[in-house]
Amino acid sequence: MNQRTAVRGRPSGTDGSDFSYRMVVDSRYTKVAKAKSRLAKLIFAQVVTQLMMAANVFVSLSKNESPYRVLVSSLAIGFVTIVAGELGRKKSRSNFLKFYVFGSSMSILLSVACLGISNLQLEAFQNFTSLETLKVAAVLLGFVVQLFAIGISVSLIKNMAPPKRAS
Repeated sequence: MNQRTAVRGRPSGTDGSDFSYRMVVDSRYTKVAKAKSRLAKLIFAQVVTQLMMAANVFVSLSKNESPYRVLVSSLAIGFVTIVAGELGRKKSRSNFLKFYVFGSSMSILLSVACLGISNLQLEAFQNFTSLETLKVAAVLLGFVVQLFAIGISVSLIKNMAPPKRAS
């Protein structure tokens, strides 16, 4: 075997002359890596919206008001499914990701239902410091984030599956 000559101080074997022997990563794996990165950001955004809603519940408790049970159950479901989504993302478990998509969708739908149940007044939106404004902002932000999370999760699940073989 001939030794390659170093080009401009590079060590042997790094001059690019072995390009024909290098393997190419399948595009499916690069899509999975990008989707996992995007999903991590969306899960973080979901944690922020869940914390905003939890802050709303705690403030209402401190004022001796009883929080909506629907909102509290939405928070519980949301935090459990966020943990499942993070585990599914890190360990590439499609079942956890499917549970995450279903559970987090149910959580945000319960939050939207809670907004429908509550007596929202137009005066609450004129005062941007009210708790109602915080709750509405958290639910709307969570809804938008959930739409993106569903799309990213579905594409991630699709790309993680082994390719179908033609018979």
